[in-house]
Amino acid sequence: MRYRYVTADVFTTEPYSGNPLAVVLDAQGLESAQMQRIAREFNYSETSFVLPPKDPAHTAWVRIFTPDREVPFAGHPNVGTAAVLAREMITAGRPAPDAFVFEEAAGLVRISVKTGAKGVEGVELLAPQPLSRASEAPVAAVARALKLEPADIDTSTHAPQVVSVGLIFLVVQLRSRDALRRAAPDVDGYAALLPLDGAKSIYAYTTDTAADAGHAPADIQARMFTGRMTEDPATGSATAAMTALRAALRGDGMLRLRVKQGVDMGRASLLLAHAESRSDGVWAGVAGQAVIVMEGTLPAPEAS
Repeated sequence: MRYRYVTADVFTTEPYSGNPLAVVLDAQGLESAQMQRIAREFNYSETSFVLPPKDPAHTAWVRIFTPDREVPFAGHPNVGTAAVLAREMITAGRPAPDAFVFEEAAGLVRISVKTGAKGVEGVELLAPQPLSRASEAPVAAVARALKLEPADIDTSTHAPQVVSVGLIFLVVQLRSRDALRRAAPDVDGYAALLPLDGAKSIYAYTTDTAADAGHAPADIQARMFTGRMTEDPATGSATAAMTALRAALRGDGMLRLRVKQGVDMGRASLLLAHAESRSDGVWAGVAGQAVIVMEGTLPAPEAS
């Protein structure tokens, strides 16, 4: 049996920029091991699989795989999957709803979709969980993992900390744009530090964006390095977690951040993040655009 797929570049309006995503449509019949093999074949940071919802009141059950594991939630797969599904509806002559609800392992992901004369014009998600904070990491160990000096780590706002709004990351603030540019994952440093409270990846960011003068303004520049020693061009779940952490430290009110990622690897991305402290925790979300790049069919791998 063959399955349709569509690829989209997410958090960008330019093909071959942003974060690529493969969306396998109507994926019922595929076993977990088959999904993992397909995700490994695409070798993108994530591949999503669209299944019928368990609750008919929801839009779909969405499973998300990296090349080496299934994850309970991720940002760019939700934005990209919503954009692809809305585009499928529009192409079929049906109006796309302005709200989707995806069932995922981390919980329900609520998504708003803006459409217009040019099709899907923007997607915004609310993370399925409020901010949770776990261990802080030693500065020296974090610096080693990123091939930096301890002086490059900025602890004036927060120490390097494990945080999550549905997917766990070690979030680290750096002192300068130059430090962010120099950062790179170190195999031995990662092995000595991670996993930490479930975090397998490091999201590094800086508020030093003055060095990017001449480009569209941003509040944050970020990079994310996985435990596979790869870099992710745009990480919605980590961006939302970072924004939630900064909102929690700031106190009341809505925090909105323009976040650029992927610039140093040639896949510039723009993520529009927000977070708000409420009585039941700090809730965060992220918005962006996506552009369709490829589509086709693939054969199902042999079942295990």
